Amino acid sequence: MTKIVRCTAAITLACISCSAIAQVPPDRWPPTPPSSGNVQIYGMVDSGVEYLTNVNAAGDSLVRVPTLAGTFPSNIGFRGGEDLGNGLKALFNLEMGYSVDTGALQNGGRLFGRSAWVGLQGRYGTLMVGRMINMTYIANLRSNVLGPSIHSYPNLDTYLPNARSDNTIGYIGKFSNLTVGATFTPGRDATTVVAGPASTNCGGELASDRKACRQVTAMLAYDTPKYGMAVSWDVLNGGPNAGFGLTRSDYDDRRAGINGYFMVDKLKLAASFLDRKIDAAADTNTRLMQVGLSYPFTLALILDAQVARLDTRRSDNDSTMAVLRATYAFSRRTATYVSLGRIDNDGLAAISLSAGGTVGPGLGQTGLMVGLRHSF
Repeated sequence: MTKIVRCTAAITLACISCSAIAQVPPDRWPPTPPSSGNVQIYGMVDSGVEYLTNVNAAGDSLVRVPTLAGTFPSNIGFRGGEDLGNGLKALFNLEMGYSVDTGALQNGGRLFGRSAWVGLQGRYGTLMVGRMINMTYIANLRSNVLGPSIHSYPNLDTYLPNARSDNTIGYIGKFSNLTVGATFTPGRDATTVVAGPASTNCGGELASDRKACRQVTAMLAYDTPKYGMAVSWDVLNGGPNAGFGLTRSDYDDRRAGINGYFMVDKLKLAASFLDRKIDAAADTNTRLMQVGLSYPFTLALILDAQVARLDTRRSDNDSTMAVLRATYAFSRRTATYVSLGRIDNDGLAAISLSAGGTVGPGLGQTGLMVGLRHSF
């Protein structure tokens, strides 16, 4: 995996690799803890100014400092571990997300909403317990050249950048070029309000209904220095008073995906396909497709481009997005970027180009953001 990280992360995952040595690419997760007894403090501050058109039905435009993301969500984290001997290590990770514009906590208002787990790591993989990213997050970020950026295809399915689960037992193992992983939770989201994909009021862990708010995710990936591929599977159940229509435990939301990338010299080409089926009071089926490329013109300047489409089956409410981003790194820790994008909504679709943004139903939207990020 070391060769893979050097080839793909250093060249193509600009949102992560140019940001800081502290951020961990998904194909290197979970992170290796620092030397025994030490605790590493790391983080990122990422923000800028954004211009958006058609933010409402009247077609008004807006200039703002966004609440969500930039090229990567702002965060502060702590990780550490202890060498227990015989190849076994204890490790932990605590990470919070926050909004630079107001200083407020993200991830449903949790203190450590991005990560809060403890685990054991050995020759056969890593076993973790707590709140953590699940296999859907890891699989999809591998082929997303823009990462969890403010303008990126996860805006077409806002669960993807928020694919974290409470009360989780997780495993990931790496065996030569093969990576396998899975998570199970009896209560996927313990927040008590419904306020977006990171807060859905589905705490589960009910003796009277063990299926309520249960979630299972799995991933199988194969990587070489020249190419890689992954398949993922995600099933989350509803529960009493849960958000987004999943108000019963026999309702579920299923995602099955495949993605891959390959290298042509320094150029990375990537693509993914995600099929989603919601079985609830009203059944829904969507297909999310994206292709992207990333090319480093110099050691400091990287250009990323992506085109994505969300196809809602048996409906005209579809959306198509295109984004171009240039990133210039002043150093390993500090970079500036310009992101330009366009989304076209058909029918009554009202998906914003920008994470956390709004758009008038059926309207297209153009967005431009100039930002700065620093990591530590």
